[in-house]
Amino acid sequence: MKILHLDKNHNSLIRDLKKKGYINVEAYKMSLEEIKSVINEFDGVVIRSRFKIDPDFFLGDYEMIRKNYLPSDYEEDSINHNVIGTIHCEAEWDRSDQIGETIWLKSIKDKYNLPTAVVAHAWFHTKNAEEVIEKQASFKFVKGIRSKPIVKNKESDSYNNYVGTMQDQKWRDGLKLLEKYNLNYDLRIPSWHLIESLQVIRLIPNVKVIINHAGFPWDRSKDGILKWKNSLKILANEGNVYIKLSEFGVKNKDWNYEENRRIILDIIDIFSPSRCMFASNFPVSSLKISFDDLYNNYNKIVKNFSLNEKKAPFFNTALNVYKLHVKIEE
Repeated sequence: MKILHLDKNHNSLIRDLKKKGYINVEAYKMSLEEIKSVINEFDGVVIRSRFKIDPDFFLGDYEMIRKNYLPSDYEEDSINHNVIGTIHCEAEWDRSDQIGETIWLKSIKDKYNLPTAVVAHAWFHTKNAEEVIEKQASFKFVKGIRSKPIVKNKESDSYNNYVGTMQDQKWRDGLKLLEKYNLNYDLRIPSWHLIESLQVIRLIPNVKVIINHAGFPWDRSKDGILKWKNSLKILANEGNVYIKLSEFGVKNKDWNYEENRRIILDIIDIFSPSRCMFASNFPVSSLKISFDDLYNNYNKIVKNFSLNEKKAPFFNTALNVYKLHVKIEE
């Protein structure tokens, strides 16, 4: 694998990567345009803060949230809500140290008693995939893996190659290891890959698969929503598939209550409340909406549901899917 180094780090980093067989290219003075022209030739990038945040991020500029977000910060945001537990989903920690985030989170849990559970990271297509998955599974609070496959930036794009995509046989072999280690799979892909994901979901019928961020219904046109809904209907036929009702923000748009209400109700209608779970995606979602407004909107959207129908997406589905043991005060 080839690693592009855009910023200097301690000499031990390149030394250790070389020992593990990585090809290291040092390009400390390369311009942004030069980087864009060659980046597809590399399997990984080491960068600190030489460039301004990528404006192509799906919610826009996220400079304001580039800082540690600790349980104390979360508790401050959620103070007006009865939070009985939290699930941390991997946050793109240094990919050369995949266990590092989990070790750090264990220290955070020891101090704050949060997070309740963790969805950790592991590359599926690398030689050490099973070693990393096994190590992640050794932590009792790790309940699943999120390994983002390589995706197309837009539906009309084509793959340059299949390495790291859902079509990659090595990636698929790594995915199938999750059953061996009794781990869920959190699937984060844009809506134009949902149908493609059916192929890999059927490879792991005994693994719970959780579609992240509602399958990203970014295209809010009539045709875009119809295509997204039809894709979800197909995936909902697989009994091991669940979905997170989260991250309804759209780039260059305000958080639209009526638009997102229809989307959320469509998802619940497709999957049923027992296979849906509300999530905050904080602090990322704070770029578009406050925690209070987000959860007040969730409550408002399901206000006409029965008590059991409300309990499912707010906590019962998550308790079941992530095998959580927490005290619930009625």
